[in-house]
Amino acid sequence: MTKQRLPTSASTPSEVIARIEALCEVHRVNVCGQEVVWRRFGSGPPLVLIHGGHGSWLHWVRNIEALLGSHTLWLPDLPGFGDSDALPGEAHATDRFERLVKTVCACIEELFGSDEPILLVGFSFGGLVAANVAARCGNVERLALLGPAGHGGVRRQSLEMRDWRVDDPVEAKGALRHNLRALMLHDDASIDSLAMEVHERACQATRFRSKAISRHPFLAAALEDYQGPTLLVWGEHDVTAEPYEAAQRLAADVYGSDWCLIPGAGHWVQYERPHEVNVLLLRWFSPAIEGRR
Repeated sequence: MTKQRLPTSASTPSEVIARIEALCEVHRVNVCGQEVVWRRFGSGPPLVLIHGGHGSWLHWVRNIEALLGSHTLWLPDLPGFGDSDALPGEAHATDRFERLVKTVCACIEELFGSDEPILLVGFSFGGLVAANVAARCGNVERLALLGPAGHGGVRRQSLEMRDWRVDDPVEAKGALRHNLRALMLHDDASIDSLAMEVHERACQATRFRSKAISRHPFLAAALEDYQGPTLLVWGEHDVTAEPYEAAQRLAADVYGSDWCLIPGAGHWVQYERPHEVNVLLLRWFSPAIEGRR
């Protein structure tokens, strides 16, 4: 594991990221010869945060400091994302999601064992991953899913995505900004330099193809298998779903579930409305913490 020093100041996106990363220890878990990178922050009951597609641990950049005071945060880069190794085999292999979930479960077994209860949050594609992990690992005590993929309902996206893999850096930046507006963030003011830096880094490092998986209706079955306390959260303007319909439909069949829509937010809800999401998560997981005291 490695630990980094805290910079004396932070103003640019790179400095903000460096300041936060300086608070963590890096753990490298080997699963069948593939290295999965996890970052550990804070102290307290373990809380695992799983990022979305075309993402990395930095999808939680505005949430880490608010949550680490009461939890030990564990943030992986999923296999094929960020700093983690890619899964072996072809990027579009039909069994790639199954192998990814098995790898995450193996990491959890390595880091926590099979008896220590953990709390689990997933965003977007990571929400689908988290639900499947919760269904398979017997130690997930409570679950929260933010804008989860795999809901099987209506999508409201009206703007087409643009190809950012072009030679002209100005055109590439413009495409990345457009894609943030088309899919991830509702308010143009939210597309700031930090959001752009996080998004660009993540897109450049992504080697796992999650789009087709995200659009299949896999989520309900995983939640039915889990049947544990589950919080479902969407931004009210999330274009990847019709949030009210998806929340009511999924929550109806899940024991101990609750759901919430965050006003003014798009899909990347924990970035666009970090305070509201941080408070919501702390409240949702507080019964588990109180029960251990």
